[in-house]
Amino acid sequence: MILKDKLAAQIPKLREEAKNIVSKNGSAVIGEVTVEQIYGGMRGIKGLMCDTSEVGLDTGLIIRGIPILELTDKLPEEIFYLLLTGELPDHEGLVDLQNELKRRMDVPFYVWNVINGLPMETHPMVMLNTAVLVMENESFFKKRYEEGMPKDHLWEPMFWDALNLLARIPVIAAYIYRRKFNKGPRINSDFSLDWASNYARLLGINDPDGSFAKLMKLYLVLHSDHEGGNVSAMATQTVGSALSDMYFAISAGLNGLAGPLHGLANQECLRFILKLRDDIGHPPSDEEVKNYAINLLNNKKVISGYGHAVLRVTDPRFTAFCDFGEQVMKDDEIFRIVRQLYKVVPPILTEQGKVKDPWPNVDAASGALLFHYGMTEFEYYTVLFSVSRIIGLAAQLVINRAMMAPIIRPKSVTTKFVKNAVTPKKEEKKVAK
Repeated sequence: MILKDKLAAQIPKLREEAKNIVSKNGSAVIGEVTVEQIYGGMRGIKGLMCDTSEVGLDTGLIIRGIPILELTDKLPEEIFYLLLTGELPDHEGLVDLQNELKRRMDVPFYVWNVINGLPMETHPMVMLNTAVLVMENESFFKKRYEEGMPKDHLWEPMFWDALNLLARIPVIAAYIYRRKFNKGPRINSDFSLDWASNYARLLGINDPDGSFAKLMKLYLVLHSDHEGGNVSAMATQTVGSALSDMYFAISAGLNGLAGPLHGLANQECLRFILKLRDDIGHPPSDEEVKNYAINLLNNKKVISGYGHAVLRVTDPRFTAFCDFGEQVMKDDEIFRIVRQLYKVVPPILTEQGKVKDPWPNVDAASGALLFHYGMTEFEYYTVLFSVSRIIGLAAQLVINRAMMAPIIRPKSVTTKFVKNAVTPKKEEKKVAK
């Protein structure tokens, strides 16, 4: 397979480069840890390796050196290829990967039995995670490890697990949507379609002009990877570093993605917009949106979708979604409010000086676009996010096994340790005075 062969050819050089860096610079200090960071969830501590993507304060998401806004016309399959190799595939490489995924799309029968056996009130993310976890039975990695495969070759079965999971996850996720929300029976795949277009078809969303399929391509590209320190990525890589297989590790990441502070943000933003519309009672003017926002802030409430843990500029993924919205739903009532908020909120937040980042993140727009196409089931939005993010999580797992990354084991400290570490510094300052 072209992608596997290309990755195999790169691995020896990557391993040698990493070995030389550690050998020559192993004791070099590249950062420091503050008490604030220890108590603040390790925010900003440089302690992980991730070459697939990076998020700069003033750049947003960059995948393998390419800004995300330069990748919005690409397919998710191309992004997976790029994440693994640092190169976009040529036509032959893309078709080879697509064909490999298509021949792996057959979901084991017991997965359907497990999903159908869950109560209808089960959350869609529980359904998805359960389906991923039960497929651990299919893991090539587990089988090869138990057979004693050398560690420097374990990336290969991890690679095949990644392809199997990527091939099947849209089929599984689409059925979860149809079963959970009574949309009818499972739809059969169309093998003539690309990965994202087939997913759009399997969901059963009415799409006469094909624009929903285009949105799915864009959505799955924009959410595919976001460096290594976010909750889902770090959880996945931590579990994978213990030489757990793809299914155990991805399951851990999905559990993190299901949290309200991570993958649920897009639905919370949409709920905020709908409440704004309902509270005002009619299509609001810019002035009414402004007054609504000011009133929220004066009452110690937040404006959903504004601010980001890392970025200090408008999230370029928000820009990409807005550009799409301008093309296909410019007059949509909900999308219009998205644009109004973008116009009035940042100046208000800047003036009040209460946030480091007054700009919108990707979640400020994504839910509104899904809502436009009739996907009004908020509970499912995180499943969409998961289908996309598995692309990056799987790529990171393959690379980490290729690099024979060690088990992740940071050192924790006690409150007493922190007190002892900072108290002498305070006393020294008093003596100096």
